[in-house]
Amino acid sequence: MDIKQAYLQVVDTDYSYRLAKRMETFKTNPVLGFRTAGSQAEIETGKMLAEEMRAIGLQDVHMDRLTLDSWEFKRAVLRFEDRDGVSREIELGAYQTDFVTGGFQTFSLVDLGKGTAEDYEGRDVAGKLVMADINQREEWWINFPVYQAHIKGAAALIAVQENGYGEIDDTTLNAQDIAGPADAPAFSMSRRDAGLLRELLAEKGELTVELDADSRVRRDQPAYNVWGVIPGACEEKILLTAHYDSYFAGFQDDNTAVAMILSMARSLIACGYRPERTIVVCAMAAEEWGITNSKYDWSTGAWQQVFKVRPEWRKETVIDLNFELPAHAHDRQDAIRGTYEYRDFLENFVRGITAWIDPKAVYPDGLTVCAPIETWSDDFSMAIAGIPSTVNDFSGGSFMETHYHSQFDNDDFYDEKVYRFHHQLYGLLLMEIDRTPVAPLNPAELFAQIRRSIRPVTGEEDETSIRRLLDRLSEAEEMGNRLYARVRERNLAGQKDERLQSGLLNLFQKGQDYFVRLDWQDSVLFPQEAIQNNLRCLRAAKNCLAAGETGLALEAIYSIDNSRYAFLFDEEVYRYFTEYVLNQPADRLQWGAGRIVHHENLYRLVDGLKKKHRNGCPDLAEETAMVEAAEKQQMLCYDDDIRYITRSVEKLIDEMKKLEEG
Repeated sequence: MDIKQAYLQVVDTDYSYRLAKRMETFKTNPVLGFRTAGSQAEIETGKMLAEEMRAIGLQDVHMDRLTLDSWEFKRAVLRFEDRDGVSREIELGAYQTDFVTGGFQTFSLVDLGKGTAEDYEGRDVAGKLVMADINQREEWWINFPVYQAHIKGAAALIAVQENGYGEIDDTTLNAQDIAGPADAPAFSMSRRDAGLLRELLAEKGELTVELDADSRVRRDQPAYNVWGVIPGACEEKILLTAHYDSYFAGFQDDNTAVAMILSMARSLIACGYRPERTIVVCAMAAEEWGITNSKYDWSTGAWQQVFKVRPEWRKETVIDLNFELPAHAHDRQDAIRGTYEYRDFLENFVRGITAWIDPKAVYPDGLTVCAPIETWSDDFSMAIAGIPSTVNDFSGGSFMETHYHSQFDNDDFYDEKVYRFHHQLYGLLLMEIDRTPVAPLNPAELFAQIRRSIRPVTGEEDETSIRRLLDRLSEAEEMGNRLYARVRERNLAGQKDERLQSGLLNLFQKGQDYFVRLDWQDSVLFPQEAIQNNLRCLRAAKNCLAAGETGLALEAIYSIDNSRYAFLFDEEVYRYFTEYVLNQPADRLQWGAGRIVHHENLYRLVDGLKKKHRNGCPDLAEETAMVEAAEKQQMLCYDDDIRYITRSVEKLIDEMKKLEEG
């Protein structure tokens, strides 16, 4: 029997399901769950997974220690009397902040609407609990209203899940990484419970409540990445990764993914597969949060594993197959998301997969490939470390808005057919790349994507520099295609070429270092793209000001860097969450360090324009001058980015010449 067919026959989703459910037994909060970064529940889960790895036949099992900021959430219960004098208790969710009452303590509770700066005008919240609505997908992140409450002296903010996340039910609690300081406390409340309190608040203005909370953040605590191997014929590695920390029960996110990578390994062993490369099965700690007071506070376990704990993996690994929420169909079409350099290989793989399994039997619109890697999951940390990576694409569809990071992430929404399909699909993908002598990386794809992203805005950019860059990118793309043709030749002949593979991985690493940047919303882009966006918005704002359209001008400025928050929160809040990106040590910024290069501070412009918009002031000369000055500065940044990219491409051309000559 063909080894692929043998693997497909031994796939056992019942085993995977049972293991995913067993992970739920480890929890910090006995009511809500929570197996958070560095918590005792996470550590105990790691020990169980290590034993399970040994039991299924993995060898050389390790629990690699890393150091992070741990979070342990044991409880948060709000008690109050209803209008009939009956004592009621509400279960609260929590964010990764530090707040311990030592039993029930009495507080005043006030409702602050959306919790923006203007909501505090004329209100004294010192020492009180502040309740505010939150929609994190469509408005602002939780750290902004929380820090606004903190600087106003509130004891804590309680976020009511208005929309964006947790939409499945009005009893839904939610939790997200908070990306803020631990001493600005925050909790989460359902819409239903908030409705009960708001009825009383409408009558009384303020309400006396009792809160019993135990949420602890501790610096420099241990956590463990757990891994074992199926030994291969060489030291080159293929990684299977998923994270085992979670919010609430975490059935989809990410119990089923951890169970799947162990089950895939179990099936490979059971069917007698003998890998060429060593297969590393790694359950990562601390994908959710892991470091306090950082914009980039998630994926801590993965980032530390490859940058600090096992940096040697960066030179030895040809691919990381990472998994998130794999037992639910997030859309009508499934997708493998990967780095640009693997897109050609993945597309060829997808075209041939129907010889073994039929994607349309599970996904009506089939299976596709997309790029690049995003920042939502551990594969981004792997990629910037120089390990080409993939993930089952999970961020589309409604699940993220309805169930994600809530108590409704449970097995009520388990889809065995989807789960089995992913076991099969990624097992076949692993075998395909394992049997490919030279890692099928196509460097030409990166240069083609950069070339397509060069879109001058004003017509006043340095045209000579842009033309030189486009010429260099075309040259690099041609060289990349020639190298990829050599890869295909080697692979058709079944011939390893360690020098070629090492050179391609080196090119991949340098491409990540040179060209991967982030915007203020954590989207992945090339160095000049943020400036291109800013210039488009500044040009639109200038035209709106010329027409006296102050509202439309504000809307245009809203999309420049992090200017959206200048609309709604005090300058102290805006500056805090700007400076902690630009002026923190790299270890605190983790995978985001150095990925935002330029920043245009437009708080004063926004603040002044808001006032003139409210008052209908026709004199916009000062604001127009500020927009023009910002545009001039951004033009300088753009030309600088173009020259930087050109120098970087030329360095990679030199590297490719050496590979061609070899």
